[in-house]
Amino acid sequence: MKTLTCVVIGAGYAGIHAVKEIRKRFKDQVNKHPLRLVLIDKNAFHLRKVLMFRPAVTNEDIRIPLTKLFPDEVELVQAMVLNINAVEKKLVYVNDVGAEHEMNYDMLVVTVGSVIRQPDPDQGGIALTSLESAQKIRSVWLSNLQQAVSESNARERERLMHIAIVGAGISGVETAAELAYYARKDGERLGLDPQAIRIELYNAHDRLFLDGPAKVGMKLERLLQDIGINTLHNKRIIKEEDGVIWLSDGEKRSVGLCVWTLGLLPNPMIHTIGLPVISDGHVRVDVSYRVADMPGVYSIGDCARIVDPLNGHVDGKTCKEAIPQAVRLAKIMLADLEGRQAPVHESYMNLYSIGLGPDKGLTWVNKWGIDFVITGKLSWKIKEYTWDAASMLTT
Repeated sequence: MKTLTCVVIGAGYAGIHAVKEIRKRFKDQVNKHPLRLVLIDKNAFHLRKVLMFRPAVTNEDIRIPLTKLFPDEVELVQAMVLNINAVEKKLVYVNDVGAEHEMNYDMLVVTVGSVIRQPDPDQGGIALTSLESAQKIRSVWLSNLQQAVSESNARERERLMHIAIVGAGISGVETAAELAYYARKDGERLGLDPQAIRIELYNAHDRLFLDGPAKVGMKLERLLQDIGINTLHNKRIIKEEDGVIWLSDGEKRSVGLCVWTLGLLPNPMIHTIGLPVISDGHVRVDVSYRVADMPGVYSIGDCARIVDPLNGHVDGKTCKEAIPQAVRLAKIMLADLEGRQAPVHESYMNLYSIGLGPDKGLTWVNKWGIDFVITGKLSWKIKEYTWDAASMLTT
């Protein structure tokens, strides 16, 4: 009996869970459908991207070796995919030493995820987009604090201790909250007044948490105030230059550090590897995650536009949505292979959990038309569990 080759491209949250669920779903089918499972990623590790702020405030390593997640039964290939030939069911990739190779597949899953939106280079500041940028944020911040210790000019000392977070989505809120906690710890350690450290969150919209009700956004803002973060609404930052941020209304403010957290875009590599892409940059898929006009090819996660056929809801770019997509995908693939009716996409419940620094958080669930809000340590525990489950660190 022919062994089928299933290739998963991308070791983000959707990718690792796709591998996990495909392996589990096909395990009992080994006599009918023996499977070779391959995971391709440019890195030899899974990056916990939702924790990108951690290296900016601590020395935490947010990389997990793929060999730890998949010690056996999965073939790991460190490479960049260059092209997908849907007619011949073949892909071309360049491995980590620059050698070009081809690989045939029977089934292909594209989970190349998203990239973090960046400001233009001339807009200054530091965009929290990578491990390197996170480490740079921490380096600049610690340098500012050390300068503030010996600075005799009160106005300059105030500038050095002022952090601006530009972008008030969940990433911006969580980054601001972590900085509020750890920056003050760093300041106190150096003999500075931790309350003199000023953190401002710049929001281009008129309220926080646009994915939920206004009352929850107001609750979130009050919780941020409680931990010393001032939220400024309807404020657009044009650029940071020489310790000054320029606002669209002409206002200028002095800052020691400007951090951009501008949200996510679908990975631009999907344009170059031969996938059908819709106008907003996402892969075109049907209600069962099949890529248009590419038999045997599927796509889930941030790179695909996935719509609930019953209510028209478009899945967002969160772990809580990628994981059930992966579970359903494995069922779809087996159904397609056996010629059965495949499941279709269903939206996940309205649930968001936001970390607000150690032992603090806000979780919102809408069920039966009722809003449930959990705060404090319990919400933090929910958030920690979500982060760990997303990276397959829970038992």
